[in-house]
Amino acid sequence: MKKNFISVLKISFFLAIGIFFIWIFLSKLTPDQKTEIWKSFVNADYTWVIVSIFVGILSHIVRALRWNSLIETMGYRPKISNTFFAVMIGYLANMALPRLGEVTRCGVLTKYEKVPINKSIGTVIIERSVDMVVFILLFFLNLIIFFDKINNYVQEKVYGPLGEKFDFSEKLTYYFFVFLIVFAVFAGLFFILRRRIQRLKIYKKVIELLSGLWHGLWSVAKIRKPWTFVFQSLLIWVLYYLMVYLCFFSLPETNHLGWDAALSLLIFGSIGIMVVQGGIGIYPVIISQTLVIYQVASTTGYALGWLIWTAQTLMIVISGIVSLILLPVLNKTKNEKT
Repeated sequence: MKKNFISVLKISFFLAIGIFFIWIFLSKLTPDQKTEIWKSFVNADYTWVIVSIFVGILSHIVRALRWNSLIETMGYRPKISNTFFAVMIGYLANMALPRLGEVTRCGVLTKYEKVPINKSIGTVIIERSVDMVVFILLFFLNLIIFFDKINNYVQEKVYGPLGEKFDFSEKLTYYFFVFLIVFAVFAGLFFILRRRIQRLKIYKKVIELLSGLWHGLWSVAKIRKPWTFVFQSLLIWVLYYLMVYLCFFSLPETNHLGWDAALSLLIFGSIGIMVVQGGIGIYPVIISQTLVIYQVASTTGYALGWLIWTAQTLMIVISGIVSLILLPVLNKTKNEKT
């Protein structure tokens, strides 16, 4: 009962944040601006949105292939269909609770492919780490190429308002010393009670989990085709980029935007999705404010933000539900034939 309550509380919290951002943006709009947003939705060419959804599905097929290459280094050879279904079910689970998807997709492979969950989690950590490296590289590439446009915006909209409210230097020093004290206390307690702690069942389970994670992390050094792994990692982000870029053609006010605008939207939109679960509410606002840099009306940017977010969300929901249906059906057929 307590776990269910906490789960509902987490979902409600992120949903409330999303609704808050929606309310903040809409409260500043005039009736004419709201009408303009509605017209953008009505007049949009949804063919491009549908194409964007298929590109997104392709990106997750590549993700499944990349995940398989990591899992195969540990001696397991899961079917690509099962891996893809696991990835999509994981993304669907992530819409409910943060980081639930990582455990869920590993659990799917444990059930249908007998891949130990503690080892598959290690490969997921590798995946996330590689994705973060690529994201950071793209982030700095975006800053370098379009420094003038983005610097003016960030100084005006981010650093300026935050600098007026907070003194980061004093707070960072305070938190650093608190962290050192807490770390020293826990390290001392562990050293004193280490023999008793090592006899606990929970300690043994944690060591077993860490051992599996370490085994999974080492799998990256055993990849047979490392350059294929690198190519797949880059291709995933290229397809993410195309998802955004293709949606430009859905609105006449944005079909002139180039690759630079799409890169900026990909970077800042991804940050919004990291900050708020699923990016609900905040994603369209970020897209709107980012496109102001490229002289696009905020109302048009807001409409485009909702179109992109809807395309991504529909892709995850539809693919996740289809995966939940097909996964047991296809594997049941396989077992019956066997």
